[in-house]
Amino acid sequence: MATLGNPKNTIAVLQKYQFNFQKKFGQNFLIDTGILEEIIEAAQITKDDFVLEIGPGIGTMTQYLCEAARAVVAVEIDTNLIPILKDTLAEYNNVDVLNEDILKVNISKLAEEKNNGKPIKVVANLPYYITTPIIMGLFESHVPIDSITIMVQKEVADRMQEGPGSKEYGALSLAVQYYAKPEIVVNVPPSCFMPQPKVGSAVIRLTRHSEPPVTVKSEKLLFQVIRASFNQRRKTLANGLANYGAFGLPKEELQACIEKLGVPVNIRGEALSLEQFAQLSNIIYDHRSAV
Repeated sequence: MATLGNPKNTIAVLQKYQFNFQKKFGQNFLIDTGILEEIIEAAQITKDDFVLEIGPGIGTMTQYLCEAARAVVAVEIDTNLIPILKDTLAEYNNVDVLNEDILKVNISKLAEEKNNGKPIKVVANLPYYITTPIIMGLFESHVPIDSITIMVQKEVADRMQEGPGSKEYGALSLAVQYYAKPEIVVNVPPSCFMPQPKVGSAVIRLTRHSEPPVTVKSEKLLFQVIRASFNQRRKTLANGLANYGAFGLPKEELQACIEKLGVPVNIRGEALSLEQFAQLSNIIYDHRSAV
């Protein structure tokens, strides 16, 4: 039975192992059973599912996942937590713990070995400093993923959902929405963690699209255009693209591509929708092919 959602039990485990929180790993452990249950429900975990958990900590959410899923692999970078996980997960026979950096794990191979290559579900309480690299790494590597349900900084969760015109709208918003449907499930105050972070958090579910919502001739070019557009937010789209220097076209020709999109040449990137970015990347692709 899952016991670590109870703060007293969490404290007892930490004291037993004389565990010291590592700031470099952004460690904040959940101590709210209600939030833990909401995460499991939001992730729609069933007994048919294989779940990849990133950053299990002392195994708080891992216990809940083990009770809900067919199998769990938990990837933990902090070597000091491995003996604790061996203890807190001792009664579960459907979990493997890997003491590795998730950014270096071959998740496609893991999915093949543990789930016959079928889509997996990812659940994580991510350190804020590494949220974007992990999410984009999962999507861009085309790992077979059904959904990613993650605890992140509230500000980051909001950014993933934003649309054109908002100051929060940016490259992360577009990248996430290209690959998945983002939906904030629950907001989580600092008091639900030990130690308490300085900012609020949110659980967001990213349900992967079966097909991207836009059609592009080059996914790589699309993301180059997006990054260039938000690299210098105060500059116009034309200047952003010209300064990025990866398109092999002079500024005048990039301006012509923007005009062909049917928007003002002095427009800023934050005003374009995902569909417009896709159209622009296709225009640039065709223009380069014709040169």
